[in-house]
Amino acid sequence: MGNRVKFPGVSKELQKILDADMDKVGPRRQAREAFKDIQLSIDHVLFKMPCDGLKMKESYEVNSRGLEIFSKSWLPESSPPKAVVCFCHGYGDTCTFFVEGIARKLASSGYGVFAMDYPGFGLSEGLHGYVPSFDKLVDDVIEHFSKVKENPEFHTLPSFLFGESMGGAVALKVHLKQPNAWNGAILVAPMCKIADDMVPPWLVTQILIGVAKLLPKQKLVPQKDLAELAFRDLKKREQAAYNVIAYKHNPRLRTALEMAEDHRRDRATIGKGISAIIDLAWKG
Repeated sequence: MGNRVKFPGVSKELQKILDADMDKVGPRRQAREAFKDIQLSIDHVLFKMPCDGLKMKESYEVNSRGLEIFSKSWLPESSPPKAVVCFCHGYGDTCTFFVEGIARKLASSGYGVFAMDYPGFGLSEGLHGYVPSFDKLVDDVIEHFSKVKENPEFHTLPSFLFGESMGGAVALKVHLKQPNAWNGAILVAPMCKIADDMVPPWLVTQILIGVAKLLPKQKLVPQKDLAELAFRDLKKREQAAYNVIAYKHNPRLRTALEMAEDHRRDRATIGKGISAIIDLAWKG
């Protein structure tokens, strides 16, 4: 997945932007700006969602850890939202690609939708694809969405988490840390466990754990092609390549270790979180 993407008909200038090192946030922001119109022209149902009647806003704000976080909101223009939906994106992803269509659909149905790029992902500051602490990432999400919900415009509204893949695990942990703050959650293929066939052999894993202490940021974890696993339809797999600021390299050692350790530690509590969310949905 770390191979350079080549798009037919793209100018040399755009290809140079695409080929830039995305480890730092500057090149990622430049790439998104250069390709955002191309992305919206993709022949995919999520990019055909109309934005008429919606208020959309993109923002940057420095959080309590000193990191500049990118966020976006989608609100119905003609009436107050009937509830708040806070979106947690998946591993390597951003809230500026497929999330865009989902958010537009929800906002068109009367909901206020809010999303952020985690530190190190998308348009937020931080080393690309690097998660030094999964727990701190969850705290960053809580901090951002708590500010959203404290807004006088929204603080009395029902609020829901929407998590996809790794974002499902993030949403579950947010709910576990704030059990009384949410009215429910939508979980799409939540990453509650790393599939056995995605984990390197035991000996390789032990070696990587040792190396991670010395070289935590290195992209050394063996990985199958995630796009191939996520998209069975070849056309959709090709369209996913247009997410030009997605992290597409092998996982960094510390990132992989954090996610594996977090899932191991929280296997029982995640089960409780799912039960609590199902219970909330049942009562609702």
